[in-house]
Amino acid sequence: MRMHKKRNLEPRMSALDSLLLARGKPCRNTKEAADHFRALVDYSAVFGNRNPVELEVGCGNGAFVAEKAKRNPDVNFIAVEICTNVIITAMEKIAAEGLTNVRFLNIPAEILPCYLQEGSISKIYLNFSTPLPEAGREKQRLTSSRFLALYRALLRDGGMIEQKTDSRPFFDYSQRMYRENGFEIVDATYDLHASEYAKENIVTEYERRFTDMGLPVCYCRAVRGA
Repeated sequence: MRMHKKRNLEPRMSALDSLLLARGKPCRNTKEAADHFRALVDYSAVFGNRNPVELEVGCGNGAFVAEKAKRNPDVNFIAVEICTNVIITAMEKIAAEGLTNVRFLNIPAEILPCYLQEGSISKIYLNFSTPLPEAGREKQRLTSSRFLALYRALLRDGGMIEQKTDSRPFFDYSQRMYRENGFEIVDATYDLHASEYAKENIVTEYERRFTDMGLPVCYCRAVRGA
């Protein structure tokens, strides 16, 4: 089902322009943009400090990044979301809560190298990424070899990916891809909320739906190897 365009979307986006680092594709061909276009973000200029930078790929309505930013005022966060109709909710949430350590990229994840410097990200969060079918759409999965190569380039030495998903088949696939693409899995569980990692977990409204239905959430941390 197609999502209805939010009312007054463009004026609302314009009102929060200071939170938006980039929007859309800089040219028609995504691969050409990723390979050749560079408008690298100067983090110190944007955030006014040299704090570590963490990245959420697919931020949805912004509940996770908002809570993460509140708990970690000495960390800067960049939240990526391709859908303008969705990212506006996240941006308005950050503005309403007065958080100054979050900025947004309204772009496809494939062109992150256009804006983010290699070796500049401390941690990447993948929260409930769509578990697209492996057959036919594997390249679009956010833990495919294609994307993991991109994340490896963006992460600092020893940088980490944290993943949560309600799909065990996708989780198993992701763990295999991490191992095959130079990441070491340091923590993993098929039931986050019954594990030792639950106490530091940020439970969003979206995640609560699964727990209320008694469905387990899979979780892992994978560290970038040398």
